[in-house]
Amino acid sequence: MKSLLYLILAMLLGTAAARAQWMTRSYNLADGWNGIWLAGDASYTTVDELLEGIPAVTEVWRWNPNPDETAFISNPNEPRTSSEEWTVWKRNDPGERRLKRLLPNSSYLIRTTSAVNLSIKQLAVPPSNTWLISGANFMGFPSKSDPAPTFNSYLSSYQSAQTNVLAPTTKIYKYVGGALGPNNPVPILPTEKLESNRAYWFKVATVGNFTGPLEYEVASSEGLAFGRTGVMTVVGVKNRSSRQMLVKMNLLESESAPAFQPTVSGGVPIKIRYLNPTTGLHEELDPGSNQWIIAPNGRRDLTFTIDRSRVSGDADAYYASVLKFTDDANLSEVFIPVSAKPSTKAGLWMIETTVNAVDRIGSTPIARNQDPSLGGSTTPRAFELQFLAHMDSSGMPRLLSRAYVGKLAAAGNPMGITVDERKILSARAQVSDPQSALNPKRYFSPQMPTDALNVNGTGAFGAGKKTVWSISIPWNDPTNPFVHTYHPDHDNKSPAGRELKNGQESFSINRTCEFTFTEQSPDGRTVVGWDTFILGGTYRETIKGLHSQAMTVSGTFKMRRISEIGTIDVTPAQ
Repeated sequence: MKSLLYLILAMLLGTAAARAQWMTRSYNLADGWNGIWLAGDASYTTVDELLEGIPAVTEVWRWNPNPDETAFISNPNEPRTSSEEWTVWKRNDPGERRLKRLLPNSSYLIRTTSAVNLSIKQLAVPPSNTWLISGANFMGFPSKSDPAPTFNSYLSSYQSAQTNVLAPTTKIYKYVGGALGPNNPVPILPTEKLESNRAYWFKVATVGNFTGPLEYEVASSEGLAFGRTGVMTVVGVKNRSSRQMLVKMNLLESESAPAFQPTVSGGVPIKIRYLNPTTGLHEELDPGSNQWIIAPNGRRDLTFTIDRSRVSGDADAYYASVLKFTDDANLSEVFIPVSAKPSTKAGLWMIETTVNAVDRIGSTPIARNQDPSLGGSTTPRAFELQFLAHMDSSGMPRLLSRAYVGKLAAAGNPMGITVDERKILSARAQVSDPQSALNPKRYFSPQMPTDALNVNGTGAFGAGKKTVWSISIPWNDPTNPFVHTYHPDHDNKSPAGRELKNGQESFSINRTCEFTFTEQSPDGRTVVGWDTFILGGTYRETIKGLHSQAMTVSGTFKMRRISEIGTIDVTPAQ
């Protein structure tokens, strides 16, 4: 009889969490070839949809940094579709549309048939850059837009830039429109203004991740993502210059979300927390009410808190803002996303259960083993079970056999969770960047019956509450422990190959699983985040059909949320 070892397999195909810190940037394109730097994320829509009403844009080429490319010598090469450094979209050539979506912190070469002002709504994303030690760099920077600094002043704090980019022999190029050739792109001097929306070519042998004289360290591309449970987060600010810098912040409202994207319910009520040196007490201020000193070549951690009493609504409510950072030298202008959701237990959860006791068989209690070295109360060794569960916005707890998280194939391709793989975009359809967070994830629970895409339960998640699920495992299901594909005594077939019925060779099994949530960890340990992003308590299961009499087992469980999306599509595709 097969072991009931249950395992959730999480196979990375990549995904993105739902974000909604929207802002629009405008790009003035000349007739011909232009180079732009896209700081934000516009992957919520396809290039086809984005440019549908702008026929003047005929080609878009995304530059993919390649450390092995050394073709750039004195002038940038004309882009080639055969080069791995370029991913292309051509309006008049459906066969040349490998570029599906516009990713953040990327350079794009755009061809137009007339001058056009291209406005792109995008998600704010912390800046990042990859400098290559060979070949060329095609990139932009989060420089101040008005007034714009010069290349000299902006790059002076980057040692490699001082000796390479700003060296007399170094060439910097920018696209000015017209055909590709001697007059486009054109070389420029380091005394020229550095435009934040423009991408430039650098022929320089350096490597690094320099984005600006002030660099901002956040936990992820989500920025200040408080989620459903966070109350405090930190932004590290590093001053790469040799002078003291003053940092100023302004909390901006997010623009409205595009069609089919999560609606923005309001701004995120955050404060900046600091230690008052006079009183010795922590105080909180509005982000824009003060300037913060960053010492030369120094670093400072800025702590932000959220007023959760002002983040309300149902589980699908989404709050978003954009935190703008500037400096007193007027060099950089950085936009960091800020987001939060109401504190609910909605989302996708992974449950890890440890069974360490068989309590009874039928009406007969089992004597407890008092030897803790054996690992279980009545079992020689603890038995691990793992489940996959979802709590939706209405409070319905579901037990899942599988779940797919990513951009859905529905109109607008919103982020979501579905139980049917056919309803989610493949990684290839979403984005052709293996490092992107836009690829879908699949979670699978082999212990669940293959046809049970979801099992509705009763109760709720949280301390002092209990959730109960009843699971029916058909006698002929592949997950039934009586069934074995390769053993003739467990294949539900007679020696003549005739299909057998329930109870002849295998038996249907019914499981009743009870999860009782406790206010602290059952093992008595102090667990940070208990009953917020980590839940747990005691587990009890009654099994019928595995033995001639009902069996009751027990143990403990812990669960962690792996997605905060409060809606789930449980309808199979037709």
